[in-house]
Amino acid sequence: MIDLSNARILISNDDGIHAPGLKVLEEIAKSICDDVWVVAPQTEQSASGHSLTLRRPLRIHKHGDTHYSVDGTPTDCVLLALNEIMKDHKPNLVLSGINRGGNLGEDVTYSGTIAAAMEATLLGVPAIALSMYFEDSNDVKWQTASSCGADIIRQLVKNTWPSNTLMNVNFPDVAAQRVKGIEFTRQGRRKIGDDLARGLDPRGEEYFWIGALRSEETFNKGTDLHAVVNHYISASPISLDFTDYNTLERLKGQST
Repeated sequence: MIDLSNARILISNDDGIHAPGLKVLEEIAKSICDDVWVVAPQTEQSASGHSLTLRRPLRIHKHGDTHYSVDGTPTDCVLLALNEIMKDHKPNLVLSGINRGGNLGEDVTYSGTIAAAMEATLLGVPAIALSMYFEDSNDVKWQTASSCGADIIRQLVKNTWPSNTLMNVNFPDVAAQRVKGIEFTRQGRRKIGDDLARGLDPRGEEYFWIGALRSEETFNKGTDLHAVVNHYISASPISLDFTDYNTLERLKGQST
């Protein structure tokens, strides 16, 4: 359990230091805690996954006493925040987001938002990733996240979760008053990348652009995807241990 009244919160994201979702999350954090820091990528790093920058130096840019950007990935941001910027007084909680778009199903393997929370978890700090699902990119309902975010964070930090686990929260694409509640869910299944757009650049060279997900899919009850499309806030515990223990035990049983 985290005592938010005496906590220090670090915020990061993958949409960049100037992203609207970051500002929403900072407002939420400041409504529940007096000590809030921001360390976010200098530019958008969507779908960067849990990647570290190893082949070039990183630079930290200061935007205020508690606001910094890093010219790297979300993972870089959290690593530098905990081991350099905030090394003398590390945060009790890391919040990543609020991502402009859902992080549902297999999104978690690509997401820089999840990666920031993952890096914090690996470094021993509890973390929550937050994302705003939308169907119309011109109508992202930030007010829903703004209205519900503080209560969700408070509810989650009342519990103690395992040290190799992060929390993944997704808000539905409805106005705050139409949110039906919160569902604790498992990771669903959907795969991005089937819709490829092909074209020619000005030099006549062929290129491919990975397109959007198909919206006609249906999802199993109890999953993050089912919850969000049915107007619930989804909260999923995501483990960093990818081991398939059933298969491991079966393999051990076959060994001689």
